[in-house]
Amino acid sequence: MSLLATALLASEEVGHHVVNELWFPAPLFGVIMFVLFTALAAVTFSFRDVANRHAEKAEAFAREHGEDSATH
Repeated sequence: MSLLATALLASEEVGHHVVNELWFPAPLFGVIMFVLFTALAAVTFSFRDVANRHAEKAEAFAREHGEDSATH
């Protein structure tokens, strides 16, 4: 018998397998991630169309610095 096989058999005979329990049930991890990503999506979605809310500032900047700089 090889040394590896002997080591494997010895390790199986030692006893139980150590299992680290989760902090809470596994499906709850999915629920937490869903809530987190939904909150992050809401924050991201809240920034939509921000440029149009400040159109007058963009136009003033374009007048002040030339039309070309406002498009870049």
